[in-house]
Amino acid sequence: MNARTLVLATSLAALLLAAACATQEPPKPAPQPAAAPAPAPAPAPAPRPVETPKPAAKPEAPKPPSVVNLSATQLFAFDKATLSVDARKVLDDQVAAKIKGLASIRYVNINGHTDRLGSAQYNQRLSEKRAEAVRAYLVSKGVDTDKMETFGFGKTQPVKSCPGRMSRKELIECLQPNRRVVVEIQGTPK
Repeated sequence: MNARTLVLATSLAALLLAAACATQEPPKPAPQPAAAPAPAPAPAPAPRPVETPKPAAKPEAPKPPSVVNLSATQLFAFDKATLSVDARKVLDDQVAAKIKGLASIRYVNINGHTDRLGSAQYNQRLSEKRAEAVRAYLVSKGVDTDKMETFGFGKTQPVKSCPGRMSRKELIECLQPNRRVVVEIQGTPK
């Protein structure tokens, strides 16, 4: 065999070998060992029943303040700020009794008022003195001073107006409802 034949034979053998390799399937990988089955998941705990929160008790709405309107003629002489004997009885029956019926006091507002007779400054002072006289009496009955406030409104909040053509005596009588003390009491009943 000559060299040429040898080259041809080798080339042919290589071609045949290459063709044989091309038609063969690549070897399959070795099978993996079967995995052990995963353990069954633990049963989920039974859901707890959802507790429905009880509705919160609604706080009791504060009761409106007790308002006591006391006319000045029940408490004071015209143009005065000194409590009369009858005035003390009225305060005992209508104000102190209500305060004693409370478990706790939030506040006691005492508002003094006058009629339109006299100057604004004079009436302002008179209304303040009347409110202070009622406050002092309530303090003597044991009401806590820290819970009380006094206000003087002078002639700024009239509840009645009267015609201008009257005698002074008639006008004083007509304007009487404006001369008053208003006591506003807020607290918790017993």
